[in-house]
Amino acid sequence: MTARYPSESEEYRGARDRLLEQEIELRRQTEAVAEARRELPPGGEVPEDYVFQGEGTDGQAMDVRLSELFAPGKDSLAIYSFMFPRDPGDDRPGPVREKETAKLPLAETPCPSCVSLLDQLDGVVEHASQVMNFAVVARSPLDRLQTWTRERGWRRLRLLSSRDNTYNPDYLAETPEGAQRPMLNVFHRDGETIRHFWSSELFYAPTDPEQDPRHVGTLEPVWNLFDLIPEGRPTQWDEQLRYS
Repeated sequence: MTARYPSESEEYRGARDRLLEQEIELRRQTEAVAEARRELPPGGEVPEDYVFQGEGTDGQAMDVRLSELFAPGKDSLAIYSFMFPRDPGDDRPGPVREKETAKLPLAETPCPSCVSLLDQLDGVVEHASQVMNFAVVARSPLDRLQTWTRERGWRRLRLLSSRDNTYNPDYLAETPEGAQRPMLNVFHRDGETIRHFWSSELFYAPTDPEQDPRHVGTLEPVWNLFDLIPEGRPTQWDEQLRYS
């Protein structure tokens, strides 16, 4: 490589060039994983056309079927399961007091980590929706989702309540005890048939010491940005996330 920066030492340049080789290999491996994902055989057909509760153009509640989340000409759908309510063992601070959601018991408030991810995805959806469909589902009733969406200032995310269907437990986003899990599932439509394509099952895989599952880590700009600085990923930051 011929890249050089002001005042850098030969020691730095040698180490940086070696790191660059690792980055090139990572790029190749990332593409290899993406290609293997694209080549997965057909997944299981969805067992039912799940009915969610969503918000109509008039602001009133309406039923929305899974099949209706596919816009014309867009055959892939990603659904993120928002932990609202949060995990029963999550004692991080809840929403600020002046907000309506703050009046809920802490156990019924949104997961701060999910909120952080969705803050980031609210900006992404405008661009991604030109190619694919994206929705967010949560076990909380629709009125709570609508209130939180307004309080958080989300403008592009489509939030739906899965309170009255079995989508969450069927697609590993809820434990047998009813605790919510932050799963990302992708579905694909082929004619009239909708099949499951991929899920962030890495959430359930064994982790290396001092690492979180990183099952949606490649989607989150904030974590990838932390990887670029000398300090790395803050070890306690996620545990201390709070609402602004």
